[in-house]
Amino acid sequence: MLTLLVGLWKGQAVSPGVVVLGAGPAGLGAALQLARRKIAPVTVLEQAHAVGGLAGSFLLEGIRVDYGSHRLHPACDPSILRDLRELLGGDLLLRPRRGRIRLHGRWIRFPLSPLDLLAHLPPSFSIGAAWDLACKPFAPPPATGATFESVLRSGLGATICRDFYFPYARKLWGVEPAMLSPELARRRISGNSPGKLLRKVANAIPGLKAPEAGKFCYPRNGYGQISDRLAEALGEAGGDLILDARVTCIEKAGGAWRVLYQRAGEPCAIACNHVWSTLPVGALPALMAAGPPAEVLAAAAALSFRAMILIYLVLEQPRFTVFDAHYFPEDTVPLTRLSEPKNYSAATDPPGLTALCAELPCDLNSSLWTKSDEELGDAVLGWLAAVDLPVVARVRRVVTRRLPRVYPVYNRGYEAQFRIVDDWLASLPGLLTFGRQGLFAHDNLHHALFMGYSAAACLHPDGAFDLARWAECRKTFESHVVAD
Repeated sequence: MLTLLVGLWKGQAVSPGVVVLGAGPAGLGAALQLARRKIAPVTVLEQAHAVGGLAGSFLLEGIRVDYGSHRLHPACDPSILRDLRELLGGDLLLRPRRGRIRLHGRWIRFPLSPLDLLAHLPPSFSIGAAWDLACKPFAPPPATGATFESVLRSGLGATICRDFYFPYARKLWGVEPAMLSPELARRRISGNSPGKLLRKVANAIPGLKAPEAGKFCYPRNGYGQISDRLAEALGEAGGDLILDARVTCIEKAGGAWRVLYQRAGEPCAIACNHVWSTLPVGALPALMAAGPPAEVLAAAAALSFRAMILIYLVLEQPRFTVFDAHYFPEDTVPLTRLSEPKNYSAATDPPGLTALCAELPCDLNSSLWTKSDEELGDAVLGWLAAVDLPVVARVRRVVTRRLPRVYPVYNRGYEAQFRIVDDWLASLPGLLTFGRQGLFAHDNLHHALFMGYSAAACLHPDGAFDLARWAECRKTFESHVVAD
């Protein structure tokens, strides 16, 4: 049963509910909490034909594959992890991490292991990193005008930055490290100091490591099973989900909000008291009928995302390697990561087939974006052969997924542009923006769910939204650091 009135926007009645834009983890998490608490009717609008967004999954030749490499980290808030375990039951597996990093032509185990580092770390890298650490107390303080480059170089030394973080950064964000904000070093690099790196290494030592160290949670039927179950639970709790709904305008009408959208070629609208958006924050002002000031539109246009092409190779062999992911910081290979979905869930079906997912960051105006699937598949085969990962089995199929907005690019000065947009959106009563893309944040799924749960907790039974509590939640979100 629809809890909100949906139809042609002319003559639309007002409902005292919440409309959530986007059925990713943040939007679904917020909507589910509202529906369970019975505070207000809630409807989620999603422009895709499936839920999950970048945290979704799809079926490829009988293999469940994700949009890149994803894990549910044990750092997840305990109450959220408890909810997910109840939703997924025995399908939420606890799996060991088995990854590798390519460095100076050698493979290093990831997560980092002391014995493996001693056995395989290139001597020139080890000596350089040790020298940097020894010289750190005598190094001059960084000059004014900190950047991602200066913060990491000061914290980790030249060797680690030159050989690992800086080449990786160029590939991920498409700009030089000196052009990136220092905030990126805090939000995106969990091991941004010698002490933090040493703690990471110590986590692999028996007797010192935490029980969950070197492990992750993963659904039996792909990462998207988390969002699928959230959506099912939303329906069971009385909430509504409308797929294939592309939002075209958000306007105030008679003291309430009205969201206009297209579905199956027909104009539709839905009225409510609260609009909660997880859409990209830079795209939201242009949807507002209120007419954003030119300064807001200009600031929104300045917030950019790095695109990504996911290149899937279906191979006629049971397994490609025993590793779940390979990381490529070296700038000789355009790929950043290669994952094998069957190794995340330990799936055995279908027998005789496996799939690889190669992640290729790029810009929308690059030649890579316009290459055919076959051309990209051939390129991946060449890149893998060049790093001693040759594909010898028959490639049954090559499929790509082209994602225009994946990594927020924290250019120097982005903070001011984000603040202009964020402040204007916050000035519109009843409108809320949150989630990874809604807050232009580098976050994991458990962070996105935490945002959604927090938003729902701020809505009172009388329909009032606790702005003071939300301000405190926003401070907590700003402390999130991506778990790698």
